[in-house]
Amino acid sequence: MKIGSYTLKNNLLVAPMAGVTDRPFRQLCKSLGAGMAVSEMVSSNSLLWGSEKTKRRANHEGEVDPISVQILGADPEMLAGAAQYNVDQGAQLIDINMGCPAKKICNVMAGSALLQDEALVGRILSSVVNAVNVPVTLKIRTGWDKDNRNALKILRIAEDAGIQALAMHGRTRACGYSGDAEYDTIAAVKAAARIPIIANGDITSPEKAKFVLEYTKADAVMIGRAAQGRPWIFREIEHFMKTGEHLPQPEVAEIHRVLMHHLLDLYNFYGEYSGLRIARKHISWYTKGLTGSAAFRHAMNQLQTTEDQVTAVDSFFTEQASYGLRLTYLTEEIAA
Repeated sequence: MKIGSYTLKNNLLVAPMAGVTDRPFRQLCKSLGAGMAVSEMVSSNSLLWGSEKTKRRANHEGEVDPISVQILGADPEMLAGAAQYNVDQGAQLIDINMGCPAKKICNVMAGSALLQDEALVGRILSSVVNAVNVPVTLKIRTGWDKDNRNALKILRIAEDAGIQALAMHGRTRACGYSGDAEYDTIAAVKAAARIPIIANGDITSPEKAKFVLEYTKADAVMIGRAAQGRPWIFREIEHFMKTGEHLPQPEVAEIHRVLMHHLLDLYNFYGEYSGLRIARKHISWYTKGLTGSAAFRHAMNQLQTTEDQVTAVDSFFTEQASYGLRLTYLTEEIAA
């Protein structure tokens, strides 16, 4: 898988997710098999670049190449400035967000709302591509709604502007995350494309990744929600694609180590106050569906120090280890 001059180690990518794909999560996913991870979206509003949140999102210290940063906005000049700012901060690829379906984003005509204005899409893409000397990629949806699917037109605009790869979530903006992903639309775009196409949406298992790659003929798959609390999904998919066999489920001891490393990285990155609170959702994802996890999550969310949080996690996984080497998930708790 190549994007511009960069050759990725495989075709398994981490989708950009606001509040999730920070540097600790990206580094973890890369260490567990992801070929590339795209950052949380960075605003094109230069007034926000001095904020602690934006400075953290532009912090790539120690991150494995290539470093891909997603930018968000609706003004061509501002997005060009944001692209250059992030390249100056170490970004090696720039990704433009035209896929976010959130109302607060679309209400300011950013994210997937831009798909309604193809002329503006063209101006934005050309402005950003011309502003930087690194590859620029684009993330879109299949269209605004089911009556206005224009992914093929956006593909042509993107190719003409010099976009180096197109990632596509197989739903319209109106669909949000409901219904099934439209792999037929992704396949149609791939069939017409001269640039790499990355398929995204509902890829939750090695079998699904293999199916999507074969059905759409996409060059890569991009995984988002399925990696939350399960960052080893990338190595599972890579192994299955190479051998047709499943890796054994991770042992309790390994998951404990992975989670503890993740927690310490979060504390170091955000500081104790924010790190503690951001860690809560990750701990919930890692433990969802495990024996006794509902009660554990409730108690864990009340803790106020990182020391107490680490102690609680250690105790929980020590208890899990007493049930066996590998984790046992309970269907009723997954639904809780």
